[in-house]
Amino acid sequence: MRAEPECAKLCGMTIDQIARDVFGYAGLRAGQREAIETVVGGRDTLAVMASGSGKSAIYQIAALMLDGPTLVISPLIALQQDQVGSIEARLPGEAAPLNSRLGEAAHRRTLRRLEEAEVEFVFLAPEQLANAEVLEDLTAARPSLLVVDEAHCISEWGHDFRPDYLRIGPLIERLGHPTTLALTATASPPVRREIVERLGMRDPELIVRGFDRPNIHLAVERHYDAKRKDAALRDHVAELPKPGIVYVTTRRDAEEVTEAFLAAGLRAGAYHAGLATHERDAVQERFMADELEVVVATTAFGMGVDKPNVRFVVHHAVSESLDAYYQEVGRAGRDGKPAQALLLYRPEDLGTRRFLRGAGPLTPDDIDQVARAVADAEDGVDPADLRERLDLSRSRLTAAVNRLEEVGEVEVEADGELVRAPDAPPVGEAVARAIVAEADRADFAESRIEMMRSYAEHDGCRRQLLLSYFGEEAPAYCGNCDVDDRRGPSAELAPDADLEVADFVPGTGVRHATWGAGEVQRVEGDQLVVLFDQVGYKTLALDVVRERKLLEPS
Repeated sequence: MRAEPECAKLCGMTIDQIARDVFGYAGLRAGQREAIETVVGGRDTLAVMASGSGKSAIYQIAALMLDGPTLVISPLIALQQDQVGSIEARLPGEAAPLNSRLGEAAHRRTLRRLEEAEVEFVFLAPEQLANAEVLEDLTAARPSLLVVDEAHCISEWGHDFRPDYLRIGPLIERLGHPTTLALTATASPPVRREIVERLGMRDPELIVRGFDRPNIHLAVERHYDAKRKDAALRDHVAELPKPGIVYVTTRRDAEEVTEAFLAAGLRAGAYHAGLATHERDAVQERFMADELEVVVATTAFGMGVDKPNVRFVVHHAVSESLDAYYQEVGRAGRDGKPAQALLLYRPEDLGTRRFLRGAGPLTPDDIDQVARAVADAEDGVDPADLRERLDLSRSRLTAAVNRLEEVGEVEVEADGELVRAPDAPPVGEAVARAIVAEADRADFAESRIEMMRSYAEHDGCRRQLLLSYFGEEAPAYCGNCDVDDRRGPSAELAPDADLEVADFVPGTGVRHATWGAGEVQRVEGDQLVVLFDQVGYKTLALDVVRERKLLEPS
């Protein structure tokens, strides 16, 4: 009955003592102690740390130094089970899951244990927040810490956006805003801002550590013929050390590439959302057990796959953004040993990405219908009912609600219902502003595809470009990418970017007369890359910026 956690709290054990004596950690890694200290100090914290850097240790240790239970919201049941098992091995009876796979009796038992303070850690899936009984019990439990794992799932800019995560912000307020810890392995500045905004984090501490993965060799191979690119894929995968992952764009690609690998004698399996759950689970289990040499997958594969010995990640085509690309690449080499990240690039692939991004676009009429339906309702509107009544897909309804939230027209209650905001502007005005916001969003999305193109066609250090995209400083020469392989160590003395250009040092805030506020990302010779809050990434000629005075300090 919680002897060890209570001892940790009542006997004043230090961070190092809990890490060593309770969880068996030999020591803390970069960023862990800082994050634990800010959480224990009661400050909301966003920790962006590479996969395998020990993000779970942050909340495990902090929880035992705070009074009250800890809620951990995690998107995958497999992730929840892994974490529950890890904690239970050290603290029997102190962790429990709350998800759709539990029977009714087990579900009630977990809620009762939470209410009676018999369990320290409760792991739940975000869809549980649509259950009124669960919300009542969570509120009654008065948690001291709320953890959002895979926090990028709350951002539309995140590569794994999940609408159920939008319930978390209202939940935090309903709980009286306990200390909130958001964790993710990959988040560019726009994603970080959206995480903070949607969770309602108050003056959060941002901790970014261990972002670089220097053991992964980064390379791009350019192709102009689709058949030759396919042949190159087969040749590379045949020669690369195994096991590995090949990312493709469509379900059909996954099936066809897998068949080609099987015909070549490779032990390969396809993984995509069109397969039944048991089929996907079987492929993942075989891969984890080293029974498969290669998994050919769409973006449906990867979250929660913590396999240390993945030796390569090959992309058959560009990802939707550098956020997605770096997250997928980060599944290689988690054991710290050399690994390969190869992108097979055709300029035409960018058009495919644009087409997929534009599938089922949000229209002004969609925004107008949703706004008026919510405004006309006397009470809250259930999203499922609204989706059926307006014949909208879940993604389009979510996007419309998000735009209307941004302009102060609609609010999402803790139970997921939609209501008109108390100080909402006139509906027509709100719709017009939301339509403009959606157009800005489309421009921003296009800029992210352009950044993917920039990476593929870059003639400088690829690691420097990647890290600068995520707001991290990096030398102009990493020595472990295809460009640096060609340039040699002398490039270290001749960086690609003049980082000492006055007024345009990366991280500097600037303002453009049309595009508004932004932040300098990097300077590449005679070009300047700026991330603007509203329209995204723009590449500007440095001499034109100076001549026309296009940017002012902000």
